[in-house]
Amino acid sequence: MTSKLRSAGALAVAMGLAAMSTAAQTTSPREHMNLARSLLEQLVEINTTNTERGNNTLAAQAMADALLEAGFPQEDVHVLVPEDSPTKGNLVARYRGRDSGQEPILLLAHIDVVEALPEDWSPDFNPFEFIERDGYYYGRGVTDDKDEAAIYTANLIRMRQEGFVPDRDIIMALTADEEGGPRNGVAYLLEEHRELIDAAFALNEGGGGMEQNGRKISNNVQAAEKKFLSFFFTGTNPGGHSSLPVRKNAIYDLAGALLAVQDFAFPIMLNEVTEAFFGRSADLVGGEMGEAMRRIVSNPADAQAARVLSSETGYSSRLRTTCVATLLEGGHAQNALPQLAQANVNCRIFPSHDPLDVHAKLQELATPFDVTVEPRGLATESPPSPLTPEVLGPIERITEQMWPGVEVLPVMSTGATDGLYLRREGIPVYGVSGLFGDMDDVRAHGQDERISIQNFFEGQEFLYRLVKALTGGGIA
Repeated sequence: MTSKLRSAGALAVAMGLAAMSTAAQTTSPREHMNLARSLLEQLVEINTTNTERGNNTLAAQAMADALLEAGFPQEDVHVLVPEDSPTKGNLVARYRGRDSGQEPILLLAHIDVVEALPEDWSPDFNPFEFIERDGYYYGRGVTDDKDEAAIYTANLIRMRQEGFVPDRDIIMALTADEEGGPRNGVAYLLEEHRELIDAAFALNEGGGGMEQNGRKISNNVQAAEKKFLSFFFTGTNPGGHSSLPVRKNAIYDLAGALLAVQDFAFPIMLNEVTEAFFGRSADLVGGEMGEAMRRIVSNPADAQAARVLSSETGYSSRLRTTCVATLLEGGHAQNALPQLAQANVNCRIFPSHDPLDVHAKLQELATPFDVTVEPRGLATESPPSPLTPEVLGPIERITEQMWPGVEVLPVMSTGATDGLYLRREGIPVYGVSGLFGDMDDVRAHGQDERISIQNFFEGQEFLYRLVKALTGGGIA
């Protein structure tokens, strides 16, 4: 896109957003909106994939340069690069507050993205070109997670320009390799620079708003996530010639064990977060499903309620540990009986569920088929974050101010985020952004990733208000 077209598009967007801001009072002043947009464009157009083309350090330095240009002291802005991984840099910046004795809060966002091939996107889009069209921003990372990185950076600059002095320090960490890769930024910072990111609690991705048919449904707060652990299922056999088949066959044995896993459901488990999720969702969902939510919170042993909820994948996976076969290989020749057959079974383990118990149950299911089960590594413990009024209160209050009637829902992610590393180290994490997305058109990691321009700027204002509410203070 030419600079002239970019300027024309930006002007049209700014005019539209100015009108929207006047009507809804849910967006930031125009100059700060323009800054957030500019920073998002910079980030999208720096390839930060875990490939030879990707460079997280360039993106971290770009955001550091924006802070330094805005007057942040050099000693408070650090681009930290592992010695063995020069492209895996991370930014840690500190916004100084009063010496009130309160621990800092941490604003966490990853600036790496999953790979995107131009040929996999629509012909008129390039995943690493920032494009405005029909009320959306397009580009890899605009929803996962460069939007929050740009917003945090722009909001810190806004606070500094306004002379805001918080009652506690605000730390921002923009990190590498959340989407995979050898040098996860949060793990690296905890191991080698813990003092720079130590905090009372952190805000992160993982939550966000749910929107359907243009209507905002809920503003979700991720306060827990399941543990990740895969297992090798292995069947072995002496083998032989395929012209002399026998009933005992490594592939058949493995198939029997996998079908046993398919037919098994781990028991119902609830915690503070999932109880709040189902309890608050009941009225939103309504009908038989809503009633089942109320009943399962009241009585986790209610088998009928569990059956109703288990009919919907998103609810079932939040009720229990789940395990599913994801990879398969076996045999060594077309004309030979298989001597080895192996499958990967991936488990997402409920936070309070002991991985040893999961292993034991899977082995119990596999033993009748002479299949062995071995874990692939260790699960990272990730205890749920407490639903404290200190955090939830401001979220609920600001949500009601900006979107009256929208419910705040604590949620447990079935997937994983970098929050698990912090939770393991005793730092509670809350995935919250005020960034709403269409629940029926999720494009993160997918083709033509996009974010509504209106939702982007409303999320910017939400996070600005939330961080100020969580840190107190005033104008210097």
